[in-house]
Amino acid sequence: MNDHRITRRSTLAAGLGGGLAMLPLRRALAAYPDRPIKWIVPYAAGGGSDVIARLVSAGLSQRLGQSFVIDNRPGGATNIGAEAAAKSPPDGYTALTADNGTLVFNPALFRKLPYDVDRDFRPVGLLARFHMVLAVTKEAPARSARDFVERARAAPRSINYGSAGIGSPHHLTMARLARETGIELTHVPYRGVAPALNDLLSGNVEAMVVDYAAGGEYLRSGQIRPLAAFSDARIAGLPDVPVVQEALDLRGFESYAWQGLVLPKRTPDAEAGRLSAALAATLQDPATATRMREIGLEPLPGGPDAFQSLLASERKTWVPLIRELGVSLD
Repeated sequence: MNDHRITRRSTLAAGLGGGLAMLPLRRALAAYPDRPIKWIVPYAAGGGSDVIARLVSAGLSQRLGQSFVIDNRPGGATNIGAEAAAKSPPDGYTALTADNGTLVFNPALFRKLPYDVDRDFRPVGLLARFHMVLAVTKEAPARSARDFVERARAAPRSINYGSAGIGSPHHLTMARLARETGIELTHVPYRGVAPALNDLLSGNVEAMVVDYAAGGEYLRSGQIRPLAAFSDARIAGLPDVPVVQEALDLRGFESYAWQGLVLPKRTPDAEAGRLSAALAATLQDPATATRMREIGLEPLPGGPDAFQSLLASERKTWVPLIRELGVSLD
């Protein structure tokens, strides 16, 4: 009888003890995030990527109840920031702005990378995309995209164009245009968008694929002449500028610089899922979407599955082009 009571008491105590032991784990899961989250941006402060991170992180903070610390890690064609994120603890407290350079172009541009896209990262959701516009100086002879192509075809390599650098979306978009229209251009790479855009404004280069976030003011004011957009539809701020699909009859030709948010690969589903849900809600917020459009960006809502689909599509388009061009950064 006593043995039976002892057994029952022992069992009850063990059950209570086990339940109490589970409480810290349950609280830890329920409390995420219980401290600030670091958001690595692999670009310098003040640029478009930095602006996106600060804008979106404000909405995430409201929804998650924790602040985000923006950690700018520029350099190495985003490899410095990407490596730092890949080597961070997979606990949900380090996120990375990952763009098509980091996830699509770099694996084809570098023989060796300090990270592996599929092994080291898990997608949280998409963020935004930058419209790309074919533009020339206001003094250039070309008045349309067709004029531009015909002039380039008549005098191969006579038109020089600037870009944000070898392997940048600006460079690869123009290279794709040249391939699909059968023209030859002279590439002048710069170290970033700003110096390339400055030389386009001053006439040191004749043409450039300009991202609308960086050059929208100059495109709208006529300081540089927009010929065609590489979007799926006309840009609201440039309603009279056709897209290349209509201007040059290049069906299916779209090109954007786009960004998403990723976490270290082994981040638990609970943490990743909560961050993904908060990101989706933030991008659906009208105030956030309006602010993005005001600075020339297009919100790009989409969860992990949409992110993976975009990656697969982009790889099919750009990796063969990079290999065909023989472009390398190491």
